[in-house]
Amino acid sequence: MQDWQYALIIMLGYLVIALFVGILAGKGRKASVTEFAVAGRTLGFVVTACLMGGAVFSAFSFLGAPGWAFDRGAPAYYIIVYTAFGILPWYILGPKIGKIGRKLNLYTLSGFLFARFRNKTIPILIAIIALLAFIQYLATQMKGMAYVFNIMTDGAIPFWLGALIAYGIVVIYVATGGLRAAAWSDVFQAVLMVIVSWVVGVAVVRQLHGSTGEMFTNISETMPGFLEIGGAGSTMSPTSYTTTILVSLIGILMWPHLFSKSYSSKPITIKRTVIVYPVFALFLIPLLLAGFAAVGVVDTGEVVPDEILPYLITTVMEMPGWLYGLVGAGALAAAMSSADAITHSASMEFTNGFVHQIKPDMEEQKTLQIMRIAVVVIGGAAYCITIFGGQGLIALLLGAYGSIVQFAPGVYSALYWRRATAPGVIAGLVVGAVLNYYYQFVAEPVFDINPGILGLIANVIVMVGISYATKPPASDAVSDFVDAHRREPAVKS
Repeated sequence: MQDWQYALIIMLGYLVIALFVGILAGKGRKASVTEFAVAGRTLGFVVTACLMGGAVFSAFSFLGAPGWAFDRGAPAYYIIVYTAFGILPWYILGPKIGKIGRKLNLYTLSGFLFARFRNKTIPILIAIIALLAFIQYLATQMKGMAYVFNIMTDGAIPFWLGALIAYGIVVIYVATGGLRAAAWSDVFQAVLMVIVSWVVGVAVVRQLHGSTGEMFTNISETMPGFLEIGGAGSTMSPTSYTTTILVSLIGILMWPHLFSKSYSSKPITIKRTVIVYPVFALFLIPLLLAGFAAVGVVDTGEVVPDEILPYLITTVMEMPGWLYGLVGAGALAAAMSSADAITHSASMEFTNGFVHQIKPDMEEQKTLQIMRIAVVVIGGAAYCITIFGGQGLIALLLGAYGSIVQFAPGVYSALYWRRATAPGVIAGLVVGAVLNYYYQFVAEPVFDINPGILGLIANVIVMVGISYATKPPASDAVSDFVDAHRREPAVKS
């Protein structure tokens, strides 16, 4: 057999195992919205850590990170910075959100803000903006899956078919098993992709350069400024780099698929996950090194940056088929570990934030059915963008973050500011989202500031101004959220 055939067999074998694990995890569970949405609120530490880690280890990290290191140089380090520090606020926010969720039976971000501000417009806006961002994020994962299949099989599996096969597996186990299926699949995928990333990253550097020291010396001598931010030869300004980190730091916990993990995990599980989470940043290092290793070895016009890692494995280094099949499986695991959680959360936000506002008295089984149908429909929309869209993986992800970060003022004010009002949150959200999309797709950002940050600044100003100009919210709605961290007074006997 040819090398690509070995690779194809290994990757298909991985997909079969992932499907089996996902379906088995959800088997025998009661078909309820609570089970589908938050796994009965009983996920343990290992599963929660792997679910949250899947937000980092995705097609964006496995393919986009090496691509940025190869094409952009030092700006790729932003990925490690926000990965290491972005989840820290969850140590405080997570237990508080979880307590509110258990009391009010919440399982989505849109439901959280509706319960606090009691205005139907807010969850509908959240559902629409989240859906647009989710589709961008899903397209990132699908593009990664398609790249892997296409390159690792020497073009035998076309781009459209590679995305369809891998994502079809995700749709099946998420639609049938919900969050629990996604969670246990992520545990299996996490182990595989971590091992593969380190083995491949170290092997690429050693074979092409001998050591990391020699590699960076060669780059600094042949491409001055490539390893710097803002200097001559740099590919990104200090302002753009800083605000890119900021939009990612503030936005990471606003992703509904991460926000909702506060509902499915106990406070001690959340705190333990926050403590170990920065370790995931260490697993990104070998992938960045692999991208840097290609500098000076592969011409920039020779390959699409997002394809540099599989290109190195299959063309430059000419590794045996079984080995780059294993690398392909690791890359698929990275993409699928994010795709399953995103798909699951997107279906919940659409159902809870949009459908329930139109028909609030919907029966539980009907709600569950719509969530499962939404999994397929949302995936189909992302698939179309994957096939017909032209943006790279990092560009797609940063565009999605610019939308999601607009939820932050509403969430933080819901938890900590009594004076925040529904009109203020609505106006801020609309202004922030519109500005983000305007500077993302129409005009050049002002002073090279990330479009998401420009929108966020306007969002906060508008929200605060209109909140002070409108009637204060009802005290009972506020106390359930702002005072949620306080312990109930002891009952005297």
